[in-house]
Amino acid sequence: MSSLPAHLSAAHAAGLPLQRTATPATATTATGGLTASGPVFVGTGWRITSQFRTYCLNPNQQYTITFPTQAIKDRYVPYLTTAVSQLVTAGVNLVIGGIETPDYNTVPPQGHIQYGEAYRPVGTPGYSQGLPCYNTANNSVWGGYVLIDSEYWDGTWTITTTKLKNTLIHELGHTLGLDHCNSDMNSDGTIASYEAVKDPANGCTPVMASPNGGFQDSRAGTYTPYDLNGFKQLLANATILGVS
Repeated sequence: MSSLPAHLSAAHAAGLPLQRTATPATATTATGGLTASGPVFVGTGWRITSQFRTYCLNPNQQYTITFPTQAIKDRYVPYLTTAVSQLVTAGVNLVIGGIETPDYNTVPPQGHIQYGEAYRPVGTPGYSQGLPCYNTANNSVWGGYVLIDSEYWDGTWTITTTKLKNTLIHELGHTLGLDHCNSDMNSDGTIASYEAVKDPANGCTPVMASPNGGFQDSRAGTYTPYDLNGFKQLLANATILGVS
């Protein structure tokens, strides 16, 4: 199970207002072929964390996943490799990097997504955390932190392999600009946990649903088509906003 997204910002100390810093141009969205006069933040099965000022993924920014120790890298890379390949194919400039000591009191180096472990990082058993940061110059994703609950590995929290695989890439999705994509499916006025659209082709909710969905078979640990549409829109928003 993964946490509700918490977010860091490169501009907290500056007290910057919530505003777009680039003039949007008319462009075609990545999904649905619609024409938009500004960035698009929500679609079927995906939602962008625009409320936290992450509007787009810069296709020219090198994003690099790093780890605090070689042991942590060895543990997580097998779970990330396929999803990273999916994102690269979608156009995200993302690589798996090496070892780097994180400083959780400040933002990471530009483009860095720092994976680590902590005991109950949000204080709730079994919950992990993805923390995106935004670039104050253009509201693109700057980088972020992932903290995976160490209880998954020490036997104090029972998690299936399928759930584990999907959780690890769910948190990566947060650092790259995607929010939980739940919606009011039953029109009762409340957006509840597990309430998210199901892909008619595969019957599962998106990885970025809350609690995380994703494939429940051998494809676990890969993003669904809905998730990938969200990442593609993050890239399309960079074009709309003139980010380069």
